[in-house]
Amino acid sequence: MFYLFRKEITGFFSSLTGYIVIISFITITGLFLWVFDSPLNIIEGGYASLDSLFYIAPWVFLVLVPAITMRMFSEEKKTGTLDLLLTRPLSESQIIIAKYAAAIVLVILSLIPTFVYYISVALLGNPAGNLDTGATWGSYTGLFFLACSYAIIGLCCSSLTDNIIVSFLLTVALCMFVCFGFDQIGKLNTFSTLGDIFIGLGIAGHYKSMSRGVIDSRDIVYFMALGAVFFLFTRYNLEKRKW
Repeated sequence: MFYLFRKEITGFFSSLTGYIVIISFITITGLFLWVFDSPLNIIEGGYASLDSLFYIAPWVFLVLVPAITMRMFSEEKKTGTLDLLLTRPLSESQIIIAKYAAAIVLVILSLIPTFVYYISVALLGNPAGNLDTGATWGSYTGLFFLACSYAIIGLCCSSLTDNIIVSFLLTVALCMFVCFGFDQIGKLNTFSTLGDIFIGLGIAGHYKSMSRGVIDSRDIVYFMALGAVFFLFTRYNLEKRKW
């Protein structure tokens, strides 16, 4: 399993994929936070806060994470190497975990450079260090769980098709619905009595809850349950190839 994990990581950085993902994330968030003239600009906002980062990042990951996962099973199916991989002494679960772990490592590598933003905002505060640390680390935790959810959804979508573009578009659409769709449905007057239930099914509500700096066990259970559901779907899609 470690060999497969290492193979995926090596694949990211032997091509441009890994570098493009990390550089794109830093560039896009950096431009919005420090350069572009917009309400998200930290300097113009006048507050020592990283709220803008945690508003932008889910949208950026909505494109970048599917770009990471779109090839993981689709390309293997297209080239025929997936059947060979399934004959190895690895279970379907181990294969999924190895590929999932590789995607998460790339997500973490994308987030680490943003600590520069944290240090910069803390130093720019008046007085220096005037930054809501609890809310910031809660937001980082929520963002990590959100990206993990995108990744497992991406793996599931990649296991459904041998077309990389279809995998990418399907992942973007499904992630967008799971993250923001349920939240919007819950706000409709038509579903007013079930609004809280729909909001609770979406990622956005739990992400916002963690962004307040309170790590609620219900939010963690939600992300774990969501990951387990798509993990099982992915494993089912792989097992079907043996029938």
